[in-house]
Amino acid sequence: MDQEAVRTFVTVAGEGQFQVAAQELGISQQAVSKRIAALEAELGVRLFTRVPRGARLTLDGQVFLPHAKAVLRAMTKATASVRPGRRPLRVDVMGTRAMTAGLIQDFHRAHPDVPLDVVALGAAGKAVLAAVRDGSVDSAFWACRVPEDHLPPGVRSTRVADEPLLLVTGPAHPLADADSTTLRALADHHIWMPSLTPGTEWAAYYAELAAEHGLTIDAAGPNFGTDHLLRAVAESATTATFMGPRTPLAYPAGLDLRTIPVRDPEPLYPHSLLWRDDNPHPGLAALRHHLTERYRAPSGDTHWLPRWARVT
Repeated sequence: MDQEAVRTFVTVAGEGQFQVAAQELGISQQAVSKRIAALEAELGVRLFTRVPRGARLTLDGQVFLPHAKAVLRAMTKATASVRPGRRPLRVDVMGTRAMTAGLIQDFHRAHPDVPLDVVALGAAGKAVLAAVRDGSVDSAFWACRVPEDHLPPGVRSTRVADEPLLLVTGPAHPLADADSTTLRALADHHIWMPSLTPGTEWAAYYAELAAEHGLTIDAAGPNFGTDHLLRAVAESATTATFMGPRTPLAYPAGLDLRTIPVRDPEPLYPHSLLWRDDNPHPGLAALRHHLTERYRAPSGDTHWLPRWARVT
């Protein structure tokens, strides 16, 4: 059913005259008559009876009027729901315990007026790109393994954060009381990370870190989640894992865990933001500005980054 024809019917019903309705709608009286005639033909009934002072609703017109008004209200709500800025900005943060969730929390505190729909798809690489490209999310975080000129058409990416790694151990681990450690020193220790799914950018990151520094990073065993991992680390005298200092973790109750900075060099995990350049949501522009304004790329040779994230 033609929405403008329905709107014209409701306007004529309210004004009682085709000429006055035409003036209100900004169209000719002839156009009003054509719209009403087309609507009557589609419904198979007469909606108005012509009278000396204008037009009067028929019985069918009276029955149709409340439904026509409801249709227009629904259309107005439907249109408003997808207008830029009215719909919540949908952002994939990778995981609710990831550093990127903390970045979005910071953004929300700085911009409480921007409605947010925060999701944790847990997807990687091509799946994240597809979600942004197809509009399933407005924006997403990833490790940016694909060069800018290899991204899907219209999809953009920029680095917004570098997360330092901390070694996490239990109290019986040999490094538990250390003020800091080095990547070289970690070559003799067992590091367990069962969340390293093959084919993901985070698995590629740790594979390159291990290869360059002679580390043993064990991804074997089922991944029962962060709580299970931390409990196993806390109870072990030989096993450690990596976490980020900005990862908003809630440690399981009763665990004694130690976090030890890694130096010389300090490993950094790169986080980039993905978005479509034709996305008009004003919240997206605010998010991009918030993140890029605060980002400072690391300099010097005291940090380690994977090859794909190094500035050449």
